[in-house]
Amino acid sequence: GAGTDEACLIEILSSRSNAEILEINRVYKSEYGKTLEDAISSDTSGHFRRLLVSLCQGNRDEREAVDISLAKQDAQKLHAAGENKVGTDESQFNAILCARSKPHLRAVFHEYQQMTGREIEKSICREMSGNLESGMVAVVKCIKNTPAYFAERLQKSMKGAGTKDRTLIRIMVSRSEVDMLDIRQEYLRAYGKSLYTTISGDTSGDYKKLLLKLCGGND
Repeated sequence: GAGTDEACLIEILSSRSNAEILEINRVYKSEYGKTLEDAISSDTSGHFRRLLVSLCQGNRDEREAVDISLAKQDAQKLHAAGENKVGTDESQFNAILCARSKPHLRAVFHEYQQMTGREIEKSICREMSGNLESGMVAVVKCIKNTPAYFAERLQKSMKGAGTKDRTLIRIMVSRSEVDMLDIRQEYLRAYGKSLYTTISGDTSGDYKKLLLKLCGGND
């Protein structure tokens, strides 16, 4: 529909394993009678569409081993495709961010910072704009530190007028048995108060009780 919740799509596709992404694709098709890729393609365009379509393939390398020399090469490729080029080669960013393993990418981001003196998110913000910029930054943050990424998403869903309930409940439910303790620690570290306290002050009634139960405890 209009105003696709792209942030939600990226959050889901960047934080799940290949097997989970393939299962999401299967369920989506049986529910809506068309593929997730078709839905994304009809609702988005350009490099941003390519980013989402690449993520929804579920083709990420899932090996744990990291080859530092390859990580250095990828860091150089990203530098050459972005900061070191007139105009940005988005397809190079796409290829590396969507296909390489998460441990490998964490090494790439480290090498990139060593090489350029700048975090890769900062380079992306300088080189890209709009949906593509926010999408690429979200992918990087989610891969770099998934619990910290979710802590930030939770904070954004609650700060300011009108809590974004759908984001809040989706993250609390989907992460409650995955990495909620880590998210709570990252939240406390980033915002100086516990997730539990923030939820308590921002919600009410049965909804609040449910969220606090999913949160699990105060820190």
